[in-house]
Amino acid sequence: MTQTNSDASASSPRIARPNRTRRARRRVSVVAGFVVFAGLVAFVRPAGPIAASPAFGSTSRAMTMAATASAPAPFPGLDSLRGFSRKLRARFLAPQRAAAVPVLREYFGDSAATRAGVYAADDSAGAFHFITMRPFADKVKGRIGSYRIGFFPAEQRGARGGSYGNPEGFLEVTANNADTPISEHFRLRDFLTKDQGTVWPKYLVLREPLIDKLELVLSELQQMGVAASRLRVMSGFRTPQYNAQGVGAGGRVQDSRHQYGDAADVYVVNGARDWMTDLNRDGRVDTGDARLLAAAAARVEQRHPELVGGIGVYPATGAHGPFVHIDVRGTRARWGQL
Repeated sequence: MTQTNSDASASSPRIARPNRTRRARRRVSVVAGFVVFAGLVAFVRPAGPIAASPAFGSTSRAMTMAATASAPAPFPGLDSLRGFSRKLRARFLAPQRAAAVPVLREYFGDSAATRAGVYAADDSAGAFHFITMRPFADKVKGRIGSYRIGFFPAEQRGARGGSYGNPEGFLEVTANNADTPISEHFRLRDFLTKDQGTVWPKYLVLREPLIDKLELVLSELQQMGVAASRLRVMSGFRTPQYNAQGVGAGGRVQDSRHQYGDAADVYVVNGARDWMTDLNRDGRVDTGDARLLAAAAARVEQRHPELVGGIGVYPATGAHGPFVHIDVRGTRARWGQL
């Protein structure tokens, strides 16, 4: 087991091999552990697409605990947390929910439920991370520490609806944990606001259903016969203070979904150049390629209506190539040159 946070990372001492009596007790503990973990799976799911994740995993998995940072703890039931794509590698836990889940303390110690950090687990499908957030209340006068966040729309006026309320908390991203894989193709740093480059730790709002949808879009392109090796996130989470800088005619909207961690502007990158790829192979990079990417996102929504949201196509400018906005706001929205 490992914990990564702004202050320290630690590993647990090796657990000795149990004798026969202790092994018998351990088998009882395994069964109990699965019951407790089943509660965790149900408890930590957001009220969105992940609630429809595949069923709880097999109870035949080993639960022996690891001893070093290079060998995270084998953990039961992670299949149920890997999303529709089967490629998620992280679960984000708001403090008020994490504190009520005994399994976190059982496997990762008391600090896992109360202290922001990354807690590594493992099963036969590979590494998985439970990430405990900083509570929303830790934002004081628009900041957490030296990191400027600003004020969310619901703090300044009445929220438009449930999906426009204040986030539950913030992922604390440090220079040490920024490269933590949160899915097969994405890391924490991919979704950070593009400012305050030298300020650490940074704070991030992000929802697992968005990551799941992006992984599915990439797979959908490949199933469509389109060469697509990775999705580049041009803009992920935007702090309210950063989003406000671009609000205005032809710019960002005040209630942008990017502030809620469920939206990303993306394009396909094949090769070394950080630019949209010629997906339709017509010899040009233009909105035709973005429309193909948007079509893949629409097909994902047809297969997984739990991931419905906004899809918008944007043309190239002098600063960037064409891209597509994808979100999981919970209602269908379309705009741009679709």
